Amino acid sequence: MPDVRFFDIFGPLSLVEIADLGGVDAAPALARGVEIAGAAPLGKAGRQDISFLSDRRYLDDFRSTAAAAVFVHPSNADYAPKDCVVLLSKEPQAAYARVASRLYRPRRHPVDAPRIHPTAQIEDGVVIGHGVVIGPDAKIGSGTVLDANAVIGPGVAIGRDCQIGAGASIGFALIGDRVRIYANAVIGQEGFGVAGSGQGAVDIPQLGRVILQDDVTLGACVCVDRGAWDDTVIGERTKIDNLVQIAHNVRIGRNCVLAAQTGLSGSVVVGDGVRFGGRAGVGDHTTIGAGASIAAGGGVLRDVPAGETWAGQPARPLRTYLREIAWLTRETHRKDRAKNGREGGGEL
Repeated sequence: MPDVRFFDIFGPLSLVEIADLGGVDAAPALARGVEIAGAAPLGKAGRQDISFLSDRRYLDDFRSTAAAAVFVHPSNADYAPKDCVVLLSKEPQAAYARVASRLYRPRRHPVDAPRIHPTAQIEDGVVIGHGVVIGPDAKIGSGTVLDANAVIGPGVAIGRDCQIGAGASIGFALIGDRVRIYANAVIGQEGFGVAGSGQGAVDIPQLGRVILQDDVTLGACVCVDRGAWDDTVIGERTKIDNLVQIAHNVRIGRNCVLAAQTGLSGSVVVGDGVRFGGRAGVGDHTTIGAGASIAAGGGVLRDVPAGETWAGQPARPLRTYLREIAWLTRETHRKDRAKNGREGGGEL
């Protein structure tokens, strides 16, 4: 279930309401009076949850899901567990997104409430700059400095001796001690999740959190998206440069270093001690092994083994990349010499 510190919950809903929200016809099975209290992925859904199947890679999860009901394309309906209500849809992910948006809503700072909400818990020794906003039930540890115009959302917990830069925006996050977040960083924004539909793209609710462990540093204008369901996690003592993008569900280990303009796509897993050069990029659902290095500008599209250094676009092991560059250089020079020889008539 999404963390109630960050989300209001509006269930349960009857299956008739669920079918209507999802744009599907109510089947006879809906007469069983099942109610839906939550939404969850197939592998984590319980007996009062709605889920969906849009990718056949997750058929095994579908066969074993405990979900009460699942939006599914008609071509995959036969794989459902016998006690699961099947809601047939040609756009199952979009249908799920509409229902999840009805069941969960992000908490907001009431517009008529004080700038620093009276329910916020602020320990002694916190320094609060001009224009800072602190939302309902937020917790700020002693020794933490909040620079001008920082915004701390409802339910956010920030540890002791942290530094939050001017204009930083933090929501849906649990932050450890001695964390430094520089100016205009955005933590906990919705991740980029959309589902296609006949009416155009539909936003998929992002129902996870951001976890920043002790001694993490985030540079100016860094963006760390909250998880779609699971959390986005950055491990202890990891240091992130300015203008870095961390997408939803990313898990970064301890003692990693990410140089400016690096981008990690959704559900990337990064082991301990990994280093990224500037403008490195990693495709979604990719794993970077512990101690690996990605050279500046590298574009990673497949898993990188632990301890290896990769470079290039697409990235490959450094030795392979350097051999290819050397070969291309030799071939270019050879062709240039041959061309010049022909143009000169072969004379010295």
